[in-house]
Amino acid sequence: MTGIEMRTVFLCGVAALALSACTTAVPDSGAGVGFGDYQTYAQRQVASQGAVSGQVTVQAPTEVETTTLDGTDAEADAAANAAARNSGVAPVQAAPGNPAPQVVSNSAGISNENSFEAVSAERDIEDDAQLIAQNRAQYQVINPTDLPPRPNSSAPNIVAYALQTTNPVGSPLYERRGRFDGNRISRACGSYNSSDLAQEAFLAAGGPQRDRKGLDPDGDGFACAWDPAPFRAARG
Repeated sequence: MTGIEMRTVFLCGVAALALSACTTAVPDSGAGVGFGDYQTYAQRQVASQGAVSGQVTVQAPTEVETTTLDGTDAEADAAANAAARNSGVAPVQAAPGNPAPQVVSNSAGISNENSFEAVSAERDIEDDAQLIAQNRAQYQVINPTDLPPRPNSSAPNIVAYALQTTNPVGSPLYERRGRFDGNRISRACGSYNSSDLAQEAFLAAGGPQRDRKGLDPDGDGFACAWDPAPFRAARG
C-alpha cells in the first residue's frame, strides 16, 4: 500500500469516528415510553389491568391511637363530652369496619291514619261515614249569652257603658269648664296603669256628666283616650 492509500484510509477512519460521536443513541425497543426498562412497564400494566377488573388489593387502614394536646385519650374525652351533653352516646368515627346502623321499629306509635294501606285494611268507606256521623252527634253548640256580672267589684262596668254610648271619640257631649291644660291631663291620667282603670275612676267620680279629676277635658265621656270601639265591635 502506498503512502497515499494509507493516508486515505486513516482519514476515513477519523471521519467515521467523528460521525459515530455525533449520532443520537437509539433507545432499547424493549423499554416503554417513560420507563427505564421493560420490567417496570410490565408491572404498571398489570397494576392498571387489575384496577379495571376490580381485583386490586387495598390494604386496610390501621387504627391510630389519638391523643389530645394534654396527653389524654381522645376517645375518653369524647365519651365524657357526650355524657356532659346528656346524650350518653360518644360520637362514632367513620371507618370501614363500623357495624351497620341498627334499624329501630316504629313501635312508638305513629298513627296508622297516615297510611292508606293500613286504613283500608281496617275499615271501608261505609265505616268512615259511620265514624263521621258519630263525631257529629257529639258536637255541642254553645250559644252566646250575656256577660256575667263582675264578682266582688263595685267599680262601674265600662263594658256596659261602652255599649250604651254611640258618639265617636272626641265628639263633645258634656260641658267642661276651665282651660284645657295638656300637662294637667298628663299628670291626671298618669296615675292610672291603663285607660280602662282611668275610665272606671272617671265614671265612679260622677262621669260622664261631671269630671272632678280632669280626665275628660273635651267632654266626649271618655277619659284618658279610652276607646269604646272594641266593645262595640264585639257586640256586632
